[in-house]
Amino acid sequence: MAISFENALGIHQHALEARVKRAEVLANNLANADTPGFKARDLDFQAMMKQAQDAMGGFAMSKTHEGHMDVSGGTGGDSELLYRVPSQPSVDGNTVDTQAEQSRFMRNAMDYQASFQFLNSKFTGLTKALKGE
Repeated sequence: MAISFENALGIHQHALEARVKRAEVLANNLANADTPGFKARDLDFQAMMKQAQDAMGGFAMSKTHEGHMDVSGGTGGDSELLYRVPSQPSVDGNTVDTQAEQSRFMRNAMDYQASFQFLNSKFTGLTKALKGE
């Protein structure tokens, strides 16, 4: 029986990819905290995981003709990118709350580390299984 990485790693590789994308979005928000009119964005992590899970289950929609609209969503592009609703927007129209963004960034970094450690333990287990340990 062949080992499939998709089966062995499950949803966790997609979680790691989503955490990287979210880190990029949050870092962009922080970098533009002083840009007038900048609107803070974020990713819907739960929606991304649902899309990945649906795709893994074989129930994802796919294009059957190049002229068809791409509805697969995936984990690329802006399909998951949403605008954040500000609790108190600034006078210049910027919606970045620096302290809240830093908190989200750090939480995302911890979640990334947890996902990475879980994947690392999966690879360690696969390596031991292949070696017969």
